[in-house]
Amino acid sequence: MRRITKGLAALSSVALAFTVAACGSDSKPAASENKAADPASLSAELTWWDTSDAKNEGPVFQELIKKFNTTYPNVKVNYQSVPFADAQNKFKTAAAAKTGAPDILRAEVAWVPEFASLGYLYSLDGSELLADESDYNAAALASNKFDGKTYGVPQVTDSLALLYNKELVEKAGVSVPKTWAELKTAAQTVKQKTGVDGAYVNPAGYFTLPFMYGEGGDLVDTSAKKIVVNSEQNVAGLKIAKDLIDSGAAVKPSATDSYGTMMTLFKEKKVAFIVNGPWEVANVKAAPGFGGVENLGIAPVPAGSAKAGSPIGGHNYVVYSGVPQEKAAAAVAFIKFMNSAESQAALADKLGLLPTRKSAYEIDTVKNNAVVTAFKPVTESAVSRPWIPEGGQFFGPLDTMATEVLVQNKDAKASLDAVAQKYKAEVVPSYATN
Repeated sequence: MRRITKGLAALSSVALAFTVAACGSDSKPAASENKAADPASLSAELTWWDTSDAKNEGPVFQELIKKFNTTYPNVKVNYQSVPFADAQNKFKTAAAAKTGAPDILRAEVAWVPEFASLGYLYSLDGSELLADESDYNAAALASNKFDGKTYGVPQVTDSLALLYNKELVEKAGVSVPKTWAELKTAAQTVKQKTGVDGAYVNPAGYFTLPFMYGEGGDLVDTSAKKIVVNSEQNVAGLKIAKDLIDSGAAVKPSATDSYGTMMTLFKEKKVAFIVNGPWEVANVKAAPGFGGVENLGIAPVPAGSAKAGSPIGGHNYVVYSGVPQEKAAAAVAFIKFMNSAESQAALADKLGLLPTRKSAYEIDTVKNNAVVTAFKPVTESAVSRPWIPEGGQFFGPLDTMATEVLVQNKDAKASLDAVAQKYKAEVVPSYATN
């Protein structure tokens, strides 16, 4: 299909124009005279799809919208909470049909290159939203790049870490593990001395990455255009995860709603160690009887034989390419407010979400936040994922594989070979296989 590049160009502090240029064109976004606008005079109706957790995170984003409206009272924001699991396909379906898509979307990092390649997003190059591009974490901003253009701004960044119950770890007399082997020993000791299960391994594709990265593995090699998901390194990583379960160091994971089960057990102090991200901090903090964030330990994921590796994650603000020009100024004003250093600091303070702006880390509420301080080095050393249009399609087959290996006891190499075949047939057919 012929790809169309659509761009946003800043006209003034709150106004911009949408332009269309053919792929590969050197055309510049349209220019116009600057018109300083009174925020109260800006009038529009925007729809925002928020894909954050509706219970733990959504209310805080809605609080920010109310604050936005104190400055922009005539910009109505139709807030819609869309389940994360449904949002990717729901947005693609609506954008392809040219009806029902939101003006602004909170997109997972892997979705942006895909949506941009399909012509569903406006390029932000030249717009006011990228005027302070250097203030963003470079790794987080990279997920918004495709074909030499920038299609979003990073809202939050994250990575997986080892979360642990400080009380249980202290009671068992174990040190915070730095390797998977140490985690196995520590978890078994916790179970022996406290009667509480030591660890929980979530059988989902994203959560198997630290085990595979730890042995030097990856999903694809984009430079060589090769599928490497079924490498011996990844087999070794999965065997480490499986051994934690088989040895009793980790509880046998649930076949249904394993993630929910993991979080319930952790919040109820029935398991000492889990691997998860900062998005669950507010959930843990509010759990009755857990002991608040004071009892929450945070450390880098344990290392394998090659390294300690955790995937970089997060979400970005993107603008649907079908947004009419008359909404442009409001769209920019909204994203600019929601993604300011002050707003990011508020999210960090209330939810433990990690800012993507360097300047946000200089705000006292962030500097003094123990959770953010603990997660910051985790994200700084996180492993970048392949920022290609197909990147968001890697995890469906990977989820199936994780369930097969960690729950159904299927052979790791055979399951990974099936993933590689799926990638070759449906995801990256031009890539070579092992």
